[in-house]
Formats: sequence, structure tokens, C-alpha cells
Amino acid sequence: MAASSSQLGCDVHLSSALSASMAAPSFAPSQWSYDVFLSFRGEDTRFTFAAHLYEALDRKGVNTFFDDHKIRRGESISPTLVRAIEGSRSSIIILSQNYASSTWCLEELVKILECRKTMGQLVLPVFYNVDPSDVRKHKRSFGEALVKHEKTLEQNMDKVKNWREALSEVANLAGWNSQNKSEPTLIEEIIIDVLKRLFELSTTDAKRLVKEDSHIPKREMVPSPHLTTVHIAGHFGISVRGRRPLKKVNELVSQQYYEVCSLIENVGEELIELPEKFVSEILDSSDSDDDDLSLENVKSMLTNVWTNL
Repeated sequence: MAASSSQLGCDVHLSSALSASMAAPSFAPSQWSYDVFLSFRGEDTRFTFAAHLYEALDRKGVNTFFDDHKIRRGESISPTLVRAIEGSRSSIIILSQNYASSTWCLEELVKILECRKTMGQLVLPVFYNVDPSDVRKHKRSFGEALVKHEKTLEQNMDKVKNWREALSEVANLAGWNSQNKSEPTLIEEIIIDVLKRLFELSTTDAKRLVKEDSHIPKREMVPSPHLTTVHIAGHFGISVRGRRPLKKVNELVSQQYYEVCSLIENVGEELIELPEKFVSEILDSSDSDDDDLSLENVKSMLTNVWTNL
């Protein structure tokens, strides 16, 4: 049954990339390919916690690298993983019981901590059914795994030394402990913290995005800054909810990708009339001298967009 305009609100987020064709873009392109790199031991969490966390991040629009290769060969991580780690704004490391038994996981960890030092990457550990002190002091399964590696790599003890130091370092970072928490609660806490840290949302706004069916706009959808383009993201729901998170997202997108960014709320059913509401705002906010930004051209472009929704 269709809802009337008084029952259903539509928050439409219009981002207009308005760069002059001869001028340099007003911002540098992002160096990041991913928001989050997930490091985990496949046999422990691939089909459980790691998969559930990835799905939750993806639902909220957090661009996450999840290595789904079941079999890893050799001691060194692949060039693809190295590039993924280097291209990630943050890494979430799921330290589970058998994490240290994998040389790939340990090499990932070393590389992640290297990026933390050299590139300022945010590193967030999750102690999944393990005691942080066991990771820090190399006890139980972590100590047993390192002893086995030392026997296998007698000619390369420096590598094992690096792994030991990396485990101690990551165990001293602030993160999450799964003990005495349900999995949904733990994942919710992680998502809220990621949204706060990566997208500069307040705790209240991050919680609202998690509770509601809302998400951060995907970055791969952002058009080239050299083009005069309109990018539209819609949020449909009860009109009185979720306004502050949307306004914050609007600000972030504008700052990072566009010269002009406009948020229109409570659209209702009068879509065709919307171009009139923000043409002046776009023209007043843009410093470009591009002829394409005449009033009639902008109105025509936006009317075509709305009629094709």
C-alpha cells in the first residue's frame, strides 16, 4: 500500500561537482582505496565473526577489504594484500585463537603496523575469544605458535622476532574484547566507533546511523572533479528521523569531493519543482566561471535528473 506524502518523507542529498574545465581541482584526490582492511584467521572467523563484521560494515557504506581466499600458500603475503593494506585508511585486526599460527596473518600484522607508523593508518584490534595479555606476553596459543615458527625458521629468526614485537605492540592498542559480549553487541560497538573515527560523526549521529537503515555514501560513486556532474543519494524514511546524521554526511561529502553540496529534506511528492529550490544556492556557492553553470543550464540539467528518478 502506497504511503501518502504526510506519512513518508524523502531526504534527497544532491552533490554537484562544479569544477571549471581549465582550473585545477580544489581538492586532492583521496589516496585511500578502502576505509577498512580486515585482518583475520580464516579457519577461526571467516564464516562467522569476520563475515558478519564485514557485512555490517558494508551495509553502512564503509568500503572494506575482505580477503576471501580460503587457501594461502607461502610465507609472504601477496602483492594484492600489500596494496590493499597500504591503500586502507584503517585496519581492524581480529586476534583469534589461531591467528598467530598463520605466517600470513603475522606478515599482515607487521605490514599494518608499519603503515600505522609511516602513513598514520588507524589500527583497531579485536580480541576475539582471547585474552589481550596472552597476545601481549605470547602465552597459550600465541606462545605455542611462535615456538613452532622458531623451529621452522631457524635461519630467519629476525622474522619471528618481528612477529613477536608486532603482537606485543598491537595488544597495547585500544580495541575491543569479545568476552562477556554478544556478537551483535560487539559488532554494533565496532561499527559506531569506525563511523566516529573515519567519518568524524558524533556518538549520537553514529548510533543513529547504526540503529536506522542509513549509510555513508559510497566513495567509488563520486564523479571526477573535472566534470560538471550531479551526484544524487537518496534516504527514504519517516521524515522526522535521521536528519542530523544526514546533515553531517552532507558536510563531509562536500568537504572531501565537491565544490557545492546541498541537502534537501522532506521532499514529499513534488520532485519536479525541486530544481528551483537550490539553483541559486549552487550558483552562489560556486567560484567557477564555467559557462555550463548558467541558470538555465543548471535548471535543465537538474530537471532531467529529477524526471528520471
